[in-house]
Amino acid sequence: MGSDDLRRRMESMGERFNFGEYEIEAYLAVLDHGEMTASDIADHTSIPQPRVYDTVRKLSDRGMVELRESRPMRVVALDPDDVFPEVQTSLGAMVEELADRYTAPTRETEAVSLVKSRPSILRYLEAIIESAEYELTCSLTPDLLARFEDRLEAAVEADVTVELLVTPAADAPSPEEYDYAAVATVARARRGLTTPVMAVADGQRSVYATQDALDGGSERYGVIFNRSSLGFLVSGFFSTVLWTTADTLLDHVAGRSFPRQYASIRRCLKDLGDEPGTFYARIRGRDVVTGERRTAVGRIAEVTLEPTAELATLTLATDDGDVTVGGRVAALEDMEAHEIVVDTEPLE
Repeated sequence: MGSDDLRRRMESMGERFNFGEYEIEAYLAVLDHGEMTASDIADHTSIPQPRVYDTVRKLSDRGMVELRESRPMRVVALDPDDVFPEVQTSLGAMVEELADRYTAPTRETEAVSLVKSRPSILRYLEAIIESAEYELTCSLTPDLLARFEDRLEAAVEADVTVELLVTPAADAPSPEEYDYAAVATVARARRGLTTPVMAVADGQRSVYATQDALDGGSERYGVIFNRSSLGFLVSGFFSTVLWTTADTLLDHVAGRSFPRQYASIRRCLKDLGDEPGTFYARIRGRDVVTGERRTAVGRIAEVTLEPTAELATLTLATDDGDVTVGGRVAALEDMEAHEIVVDTEPLE
């Protein structure tokens, strides 16, 4: 299909979906380049500079592009296969041609990003689930559980610890009908539509969104933490607020091999509470007083974990004396833990 034919087809669809000439022109330009600023769009199209922002926001409201709220604001192309799922049968030829023009943008985003389109939120959820190397925390609707089932199974098979929360509980598959052990290490269900959708991989990358954002409601936003220390906020909220108010679907799967790696000290201490014997740890993090990077290696001499998980700490017997270790934003301990490796044999 030639460029003129594609434009005519888009104009025909414009009449159907109320696309204006500026929206069509801006959309095709962003597809061609993958990512553009408002100035770039004005330079490559006939759209007047003052009209560019209104035009791309209309495209964003329809879920056709992603706006990155930076300076300058950037407009990012979304894969047309994700933008037009309901009408692909009738629009197959056009979507295929659009996909040929699509230039994938670089996905290394800022440390914190705000996204407002459903395809973007789903894409980030998928990417974070796939990126987990040793620890994954998820809060998913039953539909999302089905959507990402294969990726969760792959994570479990790769020995990633997966904590899965399914919400709303009324729609969650029953344990008698669904094999939760195939997709999670431990699973719970939480009542109501107020529970957010989220995923955290290795304590570093996370996405947080309302269920409303995926159902076309008014609160359409998602927050992305890409290798940001602020991502622990999502994980901490999950552990202390969501997880503690949910009902069990799958008890913790015991018998996992050592060594084990953790991003969350609370998750580490929960595991150790179920295991007999002596354990050793190598903990990387930072000194609570100086803020400097620090590594501590030794035998785990003592652990404290309150039922509410509000207090979680361990004492490490090292060659230089005892070191107390807490989680993110620790204040009472000597050290804030970022990465914990636990084994039944001494570590170096």
